[in-house]
Amino acid sequence: MKKLKRVDIKSLKEKGMTPFKGFIEFIESQGVIGLAIGVVMGTSVAKLVTAFVTDLINPIIGLLLGSIGDLENVYLQIGSVKILFGSFISSLIDFIIVVFVIYLGVKILSIGKNKEKEK
Repeated sequence: MKKLKRVDIKSLKEKGMTPFKGFIEFIESQGVIGLAIGVVMGTSVAKLVTAFVTDLINPIIGLLLGSIGDLENVYLQIGSVKILFGSFISSLIDFIIVVFVIYLGVKILSIGKNKEKEK
């Protein structure tokens, strides 16, 4: 079994090297923090859009459809099989809104980058 070398933190600090310096440089150069922030914000936007579709859009469409109630409860019954196409339509509306919001975000960000390139 190999014996592990003991790392002397004091000597690393004197040389200007901390144990996490390479890791921190990697994060700074690769933009990992920006990516993490984007993932968190994207997840939050998706939750917000899902709540918007579930709590506002679906009941309004359900009212327009009449006595059905909620869009997610719309189904087609063939024999003993229920085809829940209302749930699919609800998910499709959710997807379209999320994609549209992402499209607008990318469009706005790319406009800002183009202005920077022109200068």
